[in-house]
Amino acid sequence: MKFADIKGQEDIKEHLQNAIALGKTSHAYIISGEKDAGKMMLAEAFAQTLLCQDRGKDACGNCHSCKQCQSHNHPDIRYVSHEKPNTISVEDIRQQINNDIVIKPYASEYKIYIMDEAEKMNKAAQNALLKTLEEPPSYVIFILATTESHKIPVTIQSRCQRYDFHRISIDTIAG
Repeated sequence: MKFADIKGQEDIKEHLQNAIALGKTSHAYIISGEKDAGKMMLAEAFAQTLLCQDRGKDACGNCHSCKQCQSHNHPDIRYVSHEKPNTISVEDIRQQINNDIVIKPYASEYKIYIMDEAEKMNKAAQNALLKTLEEPPSYVIFILATTESHKIPVTIQSRCQRYDFHRISIDTIAG
């Protein structure tokens, strides 16, 4: 997924691309919006661009790193998953993030953790993530996607760059 493939959300894409170009990426992001609004597409485009070997404002889509990203097989992108249907537990955070975060990236400059449905973290999981967000290693970037940002505690939100999706215009959709 490339930024160029995403229609709408131009201001968010531009901000993320400028952060990459200037080397001023944050260690944590919250992407908030309605269900199926493209939050994960944007998270994956951002991650792919950060890891692209061409180091441009958008992923090239052709290098080894981009191909690994496209096949969801890049060793430096971790998708945080959960076994329980409506809960991301403290064990999920400990096993998939806290126990793994000390291992440096395998193939690139960054290690990226993408968590979809971040609002499903229970209190213990939120506290475990908060401790990690307070002092993350310099090579780590978190991307939390959520449909209900109000369920993410202010203590976590204050440590993240936040992007709220807006509705895409009918003209953009038609185009």
